[in-house]
Amino acid sequence: MRHFFLYAVILITSWFPLLAAASGFDTWRNEFRATALAAGISATTFDTAFRTVEYDPRSAAADANQAEFVRPIWEYLDGAVSASRISTGKAKALSVQDILQQLERKYRVDGAILLAIWGMETNFGSFRGNSYTVNALANAAYNGRRRAFAETELIAALKILTRGDVTPSRMLGSGGGAMGHTQFMPTTYLRFAIDHNRDGQANIWSDNPADALASTANYLHELGWEKDQPWGIEVTVPRGFDYALIGEYETRSARFWNGSGVRTAAGAKIPNHGPTALIAPAGANGPIFAIFPNFQVIRQYNMSVSYSLAVGHLSDRINGGAAFTASWPRSDTPMTRANQHEIQSLLQKRGFDVGPIDGMIGPKTIEAIQAFQTSQSLRADGYATPSLLNRLRP
Repeated sequence: MRHFFLYAVILITSWFPLLAAASGFDTWRNEFRATALAAGISATTFDTAFRTVEYDPRSAAADANQAEFVRPIWEYLDGAVSASRISTGKAKALSVQDILQQLERKYRVDGAILLAIWGMETNFGSFRGNSYTVNALANAAYNGRRRAFAETELIAALKILTRGDVTPSRMLGSGGGAMGHTQFMPTTYLRFAIDHNRDGQANIWSDNPADALASTANYLHELGWEKDQPWGIEVTVPRGFDYALIGEYETRSARFWNGSGVRTAAGAKIPNHGPTALIAPAGANGPIFAIFPNFQVIRQYNMSVSYSLAVGHLSDRINGGAAFTASWPRSDTPMTRANQHEIQSLLQKRGFDVGPIDGMIGPKTIEAIQAFQTSQSLRADGYATPSLLNRLRP
């Protein structure tokens, strides 16, 4: 009997945080209902949309472990630009050729980049997600890490339901709230969704990808995509190159880079495609890339450099381009998000501006790493490594 009571106490204790979180979720929902009604959402729409919404304890962990932010870039690219995805992309290029040609003429966006985004987001529509968008966003808002963002997206989702573009049962997508073939967030849908087949709805959830591809083309066009311009190219740098020149937003002319001895992987001069920056996602021992304005357009679709590089490279491979020439430093010890968070914290304590301390190495943190490396007379490639972390530790 004593063992039974002990087991019961353990069971109740383990369930208490979950019950408390569920109760807190109910409180948040009631408060958000007032916010939604004030934003013009009817009580009927809100109550119908939230009828099946409930607290999901898994959502916080999923939000903190997006693959493009936590996996080594070479592992991420292995899956993102796999042989099967390339071959499927080439097959899709033929099966939706007419649609792509129409979109290229109308929106001035290259079909291969649309295919690459489609492939990256849902493996060409084969898995568009099975999470109810309102439920996913409600949990994201309650978790609080990006509450303002999630609540804004949630209001947009309710507006989509109000318009009748989709029913709650068909409003499905990722656990982060993105929807359809190319994973539009609700606010993006409201701004850029296109009814390409003119059936009265911009149906990005349909098995037919036409509206989703058209919506993506419209989005990229509005972001500034330049047709027939590359996202970037792999390059080499000369012996003795100053790696402090590398930086995603450190743009210079092709003439400058050519004068500095930078060449394409094939040995040619860097072509002039406007403002050009160099990035080294895995430091000086990995591939280096010259990136052009279209790279920043992809970056606005998803703020991960790994994602943008994967989309650009996948589009090239679908078009028959070659694999990268340089090898990735696969023997490097992967940095966890906790490691990256510690690097940011330690850099900030030393007076370097890393931007938000979020465990994600973005351009601002890379600049801070480069500044620290320069102060230590190290090669300033901005690469976060265990040896860098050890040097930063007191």
